[in-house]
Amino acid sequence: MVRLPFLSMLAALWPGAMLACDTALILTIDVSNSVDPAEYRIQTDGLAAALRDREIIELMVQGEVAVSVVQWSGEIRQEVSIPWTRIRTALDVEILSQQAAAMPRAFVLSDTAPAEAIYFSLALFDTVSDCGHRVIDVSGDGTPNAGRSVQDARNAAELAGVTINGIAIESMGLAITNFFRGAVITRDGFVMTARTHREYADTLRRKIIRELSQVLG
Repeated sequence: MVRLPFLSMLAALWPGAMLACDTALILTIDVSNSVDPAEYRIQTDGLAAALRDREIIELMVQGEVAVSVVQWSGEIRQEVSIPWTRIRTALDVEILSQQAAAMPRAFVLSDTAPAEAIYFSLALFDTVSDCGHRVIDVSGDGTPNAGRSVQDARNAAELAGVTINGIAIESMGLAITNFFRGAVITRDGFVMTARTHREYADTLRRKIIRELSQVLG
């Protein structure tokens, strides 16, 4: 009999207490030298398209998800391209989709340093401490040629309670997928394979649905 009045009082005193999100999700995009302009546009258009998927919209609104987008390439080349966006309505998702579609490329002609992208992303979670789960999505089409140990960065994420999932963009074979599985994703994470950049949009859509469904049940 006292539960509802107590919750109402709590909401009045501290509105954020009633709005804690289920998941803080950082979507990272590889824009290193191996990604040509057309492939970059495929990735951003794919992200925009995924965010218009009805199931993703429903899951994000249901979980009041917080989303940020990071572009990364070389050792000192990481950028927050879309800052944290709190998803509470379908309109929030549509605005995020439009921002993704219009997002300019942050870097060109640069090395590949996924460890630095992970460390950079880990620091961003400080401003979304109310979110129950923290996830970094790493996409890429190559292995490192710069930066610190990817395994050490992955271990730092595990110690911080952050999940890392991945999209491995393959041109042939499974070399990138195996690298992601062995060095990038956390023990509670997973990697999905996109056969060329043209499969990126559908793979990203399926991956976001999978990770949000795991949290929301």
